[in-house]
Amino acid sequence: MTPPGAGDVDGLGVLDATAQAALVRTGEVTARELVEAAVARVEALNPRLNAVVTATYDRALAQVAAGLPDGPFTGVPYLLKDLVTEQAGVRFCEGSVFLRDHVSLRDQLLVRRLRAAGLVLLGKTSTSEFGMSPTCESALYGATRNPWDPARTTGGSSGGSAAAVAARMVPAAHGNDVGGSIRFPASCCGVFGLKPTRGRVPLGPEYGDAFGGWAVEHALTRSVRDSAGLLDAVAGPALGDPYPAPATAGTFAEQVERDPGRLRIAFTPRPADGHPVHPDCVAALDDAVRLLSDQGHELTEADLPGLTEEVGRAIGTVYGAGVCWIVGYWIRVRGREPGTGELEPLTRAYWDLGRGVTGGDYLLAVTTLQSFARTVARFLTRFDAWLTPTLAQPPLLLGEMTSTPDDPLRAARHSAPFVAFPAVVANITGAPAMSVPLYWSAAGLPIGVHFLGRVGEEGTLLRLAGQLERVRPWEGRRPGVG
Repeated sequence: MTPPGAGDVDGLGVLDATAQAALVRTGEVTARELVEAAVARVEALNPRLNAVVTATYDRALAQVAAGLPDGPFTGVPYLLKDLVTEQAGVRFCEGSVFLRDHVSLRDQLLVRRLRAAGLVLLGKTSTSEFGMSPTCESALYGATRNPWDPARTTGGSSGGSAAAVAARMVPAAHGNDVGGSIRFPASCCGVFGLKPTRGRVPLGPEYGDAFGGWAVEHALTRSVRDSAGLLDAVAGPALGDPYPAPATAGTFAEQVERDPGRLRIAFTPRPADGHPVHPDCVAALDDAVRLLSDQGHELTEADLPGLTEEVGRAIGTVYGAGVCWIVGYWIRVRGREPGTGELEPLTRAYWDLGRGVTGGDYLLAVTTLQSFARTVARFLTRFDAWLTPTLAQPPLLLGEMTSTPDDPLRAARHSAPFVAFPAVVANITGAPAMSVPLYWSAAGLPIGVHFLGRVGEEGTLLRLAGQLERVRPWEGRRPGVG
C-alpha cells in the first residue's frame, strides 16, 4: 500500500502518530507537511466541533523551522488540553472566565518532554471549568461536540482532546485525569484512553501532590501503540516528586505486542450506588466478557468491595477541598477573587462547600480513602484486572449536564447516573486504568469498557489492550464528522 503523500490531508490524518513519525523518519513526508495537513484538518473540522480553543499554528511552524529533536514522534502534530499543563507564552484558561486573559509564563515539565520527543504543539483543546464536570460545555468555550453525533457530549474533562483525535484532526492529544477525565471522553468518542499509575508522569515544576495524588497526565490516542509510545516518551521521575511510581522492566511499547497470557478478570454490570445502567452499556460489557473468554481469559463476576457510603462522603470531601484549592491558587496568582459571572454556578457551589471543609475533615477523608485503597489492593491480588462499562449511559445530549444560577448543583445531579461506575477508584488507589473502544451501539455511538489494573502494572493493561485491538480492531471506524 502506497503511503499518503504530503498533499493527502485526509490520508495523513488517518495514520496514527507512530505511522506519521515513520513517514518523517524515512523522508517520505516532512514535518512541515505533516503540521500543515493537521492545521488544514483542524480548520475544516473545528467550526463544527469546537474542540480546539486556542490555536498556536505560527509557533508550531516556527518550532519546525528551528529544527526538531530526533525523537520517537518527530514532526507529529499534537494538541495540549487547556488544563494543568502550561506552555509558556500561550493563553491558559482552564475553561474559566476568571482566567480568560491569563497567559502562561513557563512550561510544565511534561511540555518540555513532549517537545523532546519531537511532537509539534498546534494549540489547546477545550475542557470543563477546572476539569470539574464530565462534559465540555464551559461558559468560556461553549459546547464541544461529539464527532459521532454533534448533538451529544464528548465527555469530560478531556473532551476537546478526545474529539480532536476521534475526528482525525491530530493522531493523539494530551489529557489529564482526576476522576475519569481521560477515560470518560475516550468512551464517548471511541478512542483509547489510558490513565497511568500515580507518579508515572511528573506534574512539576508547579505541582506535586495535586488532589492528594489523584491527578495524572497522559493522552488520548486512536491506537494502543501510540499510548504506550507516548508514555515511554514522557514517563520518569523528576527531582522532588512526592510519589515514586514502581519501576518497570523494558518499555511500554514492547508490552503492546506481547501476549498477555491467561488473565484473571473480574467484572460487574452493577454500579455500587444502585444507579440503573443503560442496555447499550450492559451490551458492551457482555460483548467484552465474551471476547475476553474467547481469548482464553478467566472471567469471574465480582463487585468491587469497600465502596461504602463513608467512602462516598470522603470522595466528596476531597473534591470540595480540591475545588477550594484550585480557586484559592488562582486567587493567589491573579491577586483578586473571582467576580460575579467569573465562575460557573457549579464551580461556585463546590467552592462554597469546600470552604466549609477543615484541615481535619480533609485528613480524615484521606484516611478513609487510603484504607479503601488497601481493600482494593487486596481484591486485586485475586484478579489481574476489574472490568466494567466505562460509563453507565451512552453519550448524553448537550445541555443535560449543565447548571444554572438557580440550580447550581443540577450538573452534579445529572452527571451522577452517567458516571455511576467508579472510575475515581483508579485515582484514589493510584492504579492504572483504561477505557477501550470495543463496542458501538445500534445508534452508532461508541461505548467503552473500563479495566482497572494493579498499581505499577500498566504493562498488563497494555498487553491486554494490544490483544483486543488485534482481534477487534477499531481504527477503521470513522465518525460522521471527521
